[in-house]
Amino acid sequence: MDKKRNFTSRWGFILSAVGSAVGMANVWGFPAKMGANGGFAFLVAYLFFVALFSVVGLSAEYAIGRRSRTGTLGSYRNAWASRSEKLGKAGGALGWLPLAGSMCIALGYAVIISYVLKALFDSVTGNLMTVDTGAWFGAFSGNDYSVIPFHIIVVVGTLLTLLMGAKSIEKTNKIMMPVFFIIFAVLAVRVAFLPGAVEGYKFMFTPRWEALADPMTWVWAMGQAFFSLSVTGSGMIVYGAYLDDKEDVVKVATRTAVFDTIAAMTAALVIIPACFAYGLDVGAGPALLFVTLPRILQDIPFGQLFAIILYTAMVFAGVSSLQNMFEAVGESLEHRFPKLSRKMVLVLLAIICLGFGLHMEPIAKWGPWMDIVSIYIIPIGATLGAISWFWVMKKKDLLSEINKGVSKPHGSLWYLSGKLLYVACATILCCVALFMKIAF
Repeated sequence: MDKKRNFTSRWGFILSAVGSAVGMANVWGFPAKMGANGGFAFLVAYLFFVALFSVVGLSAEYAIGRRSRTGTLGSYRNAWASRSEKLGKAGGALGWLPLAGSMCIALGYAVIISYVLKALFDSVTGNLMTVDTGAWFGAFSGNDYSVIPFHIIVVVGTLLTLLMGAKSIEKTNKIMMPVFFIIFAVLAVRVAFLPGAVEGYKFMFTPRWEALADPMTWVWAMGQAFFSLSVTGSGMIVYGAYLDDKEDVVKVATRTAVFDTIAAMTAALVIIPACFAYGLDVGAGPALLFVTLPRILQDIPFGQLFAIILYTAMVFAGVSSLQNMFEAVGESLEHRFPKLSRKMVLVLLAIICLGFGLHMEPIAKWGPWMDIVSIYIIPIGATLGAISWFWVMKKKDLLSEINKGVSKPHGSLWYLSGKLLYVACATILCCVALFMKIAF
């Protein structure tokens, strides 16, 4: 691993990791699931899983990447090779599945960011403030080739930020993530003054404990925690590969989770009170961004300004997540095929993503595609990763990496939490997704 491509500071790493974890699903996914599954009761279950998954799952992915000093393919090979070289080859082959998950979700994600960029453009021109938002969204989301210029800007612009690896990822996220948090804090304050917003706060923070008796509340909370933290057996590994040996990976993973949770809660403090103020459906999904929120912004003073602020934040959230997906794939290809330069890999990714995007541009096509990815590829990849780290890789090798840079070494409690609880959660989520066909 070229040292020039390492992160230069702890906070640079954390902001980049938070950028990967804080995606657009935080904005519509977390509020929708919180609203549909008991409000504060759901939040309690969600925080339990975030704590577990960050301390053992996310920290393990960081550690695996740092140990192998490469991304998904090399890390799976390295983990399995701790048993034998023959198993190492098998692990390297298995690593292609979670890596495919990163690429597949990147393909669809880039299309949605193109829609967000379209919304930002129409906010700047003022067009969004005068249209029927449902008709406006339907006009471009249901037609082929409607946002090609925006899709090109998103894909090429994101890939350009990866030219210098961790260094350029760190620089861009040091700008994007603080701006994202500031923008959503501003929006949350503005929403607090909407008539009826207080009912949204009551809905969020009044515990309906009976919801915890429903197993699906726990399953939804588990799924949201898994994918909010990007613990999918692929993406976070490559960021760990750029992490210094002096860093405590458990502490860094915990801080990543804290900021990701703050982002999710801030989004909920914008979305849920706003929906209550206007009598709108909290669980509207992507339509929240493109139909519900624009309609609200049309009715408030300085709505155009707040629309520009909102969609700027969403572009930053989307691009920072897309960076991680592309980097996971790009670095693995560089490692697997050493003759490929970084520029060649990025050009290849651009061709694939743009070609796919032209075919999958309408959201009617994107939705089923992302359902397939989130039902099959990602849950299986996350489960493969969990089993690889805690059941295949030798315990002493994993603990040796986890305990670099720590003041108090982690031992059997940390390891058994991963081997039993974390792997069980990943397996349950995978089985629910596969057999109940639920997209998380």
